[in-house]
Amino acid sequence: MEWQERYKGKLVSVDEAVGVVESGEKVMIQEAHGEAKTLLAALIRRAPELRDVTLMTHLHWGPADYAKPELADSFRGWSCFLGDNNRRAYQEGRMDFQPIFFYEMVDFYRDINTPDVFIMQAPPPDEDGMCSFGLNADYSVICAQRAKKLIVQINPSLPFTYGASFPLDRATCIVALDEPIPEVPAGSFGAAERQMGQYIADLVSDGDTLQMGIGTVPNAVLAALTGKKDLGIHTELISDGVVDLYRAGVITNRRKTLYPGKFVCNFLLGSRKLFEFAHRNPDVLVLPVDQTNDPYIIAQNDHMVSINSCLQVDLLGQVVSDSLGGRQYSGVGGQVDFIRGAKRSKGGKSILVLRSTAKKGTVSTIVPQLPLGSIVTVSRYDVQYICTEYGVVDLHGATVRQRAKMLIGIAHPDHRAELTRQAQALGLI
Repeated sequence: MEWQERYKGKLVSVDEAVGVVESGEKVMIQEAHGEAKTLLAALIRRAPELRDVTLMTHLHWGPADYAKPELADSFRGWSCFLGDNNRRAYQEGRMDFQPIFFYEMVDFYRDINTPDVFIMQAPPPDEDGMCSFGLNADYSVICAQRAKKLIVQINPSLPFTYGASFPLDRATCIVALDEPIPEVPAGSFGAAERQMGQYIADLVSDGDTLQMGIGTVPNAVLAALTGKKDLGIHTELISDGVVDLYRAGVITNRRKTLYPGKFVCNFLLGSRKLFEFAHRNPDVLVLPVDQTNDPYIIAQNDHMVSINSCLQVDLLGQVVSDSLGGRQYSGVGGQVDFIRGAKRSKGGKSILVLRSTAKKGTVSTIVPQLPLGSIVTVSRYDVQYICTEYGVVDLHGATVRQRAKMLIGIAHPDHRAELTRQAQALGLI
C-alpha cells in the first residue's frame, strides 16, 4: 500500500484524535509556533472523563486552561519554561517545573521522562511521505520518535523546513486542519536598549557566528549590526531581525567553521516574513536541540558570540536570569548552553545584558548580594561580558575586587554610591 493510502486510513476528526489520550498518561505539547491549539482545546474539553493527565509544555503561550484550579483532578501541568499563562499555577502548586539545560532534553525525553502522547503540527508531507518538523525540531524530534502515541496535525500554513523529518507512518492518527500560525512581532525598543545594542555590536567582528536569545535587547543588537560583514548564525532560535540582516548582506554564513553557508537553529520565532523565508529554504537547517545546543558542538564554531538577557547580577558576577525574588519566573532555555559553548570556542565571547534598574529606576539590578533564596542561573565561573546601558565589562580573568569595581562602574549612577558602600562593608573592595 502506498503511503497516500496509509495516510487516508489514519485521518480522523479533532475529537477522535484526542480520544486516544487515557487517564494517567503524560501528554507533551509542541512549543511556540508548533502548538496545536485546536487539538489542545479539544483535549481540555475531555476533562470530565480524564484523571491525572500530565500536560507537558515548554515555551507555551496559548491559553493554559489545563492549569485552572477546577481542572486540577484531570490535568497537572509540567514545564521547563514558565510564562504569564502558567506561572501562577506553578506558584499555587498545580504545576511542576523541571530544571534542565535545553541541550539535555533529547536524552531526558528518551531515557528519563518519555511522554506517552506527543501532539504536534507538521506541514504536508513530501512525495515520499516524509514530514518536516516545520518551525520546531527542538525536542520534537525525540518525542515524535519515542512517544507511544503520535497525534499529528497536518497544517498547510506551516512552512516546510529542512534538517529533520519523520515518516508519516509514525503517526497514530492524523488531523488535516489548515490553521493560521500565530505571529510574534519583533517589537520596539527604547534608548537604553539601543545603547546596549551598540555596545554589543562593538564587540562583534566581521565573520563572527552569533547566537541571540529572546527579547528587546537581542532585537536592538540585530539593528546595530548593519555595518558588519559575513556574520553567521548558529543559535537556539531565529527571529525576523536575522532575515533583515541576511537581505542586507550582513549575514552570509560563509565564514562559519561548522555548517558553512547554513543558518542553524532548533526553532523559529517570528512573523510571516520569517515563515516565508524559511519555507523550502535549503540554507535554513532546523535541527534537534542536542545538535544545536550541546556546548561541545557550539564550540566547534570559531569566533562564536552568544548574546542573552538576564535579570540580576551581584558584585561577585553571579547571574539570575530565570527567577525573581527566589520564585521561578521563566526558564533557562539555552542560555547556559551557549555561554559555555561560546567560551570554549576559538575567539569566542559570551555576553549577558540587562537594564541597570527595575521598577521605574528605583531598584538596581546590580546588587551587592543576591537576595536570600535567589536561583543562580549562570555561575561566577562561567560569566564573561556583562552589559548595561552604561557600559560593558569583561569579568573573565578578573579578581573578586576587580569584578565588584567593574560592575559598580556600569550600574546606574544613582545607585553607585550605595553599591560602593555595601561592597566595602562586605569586604569586596
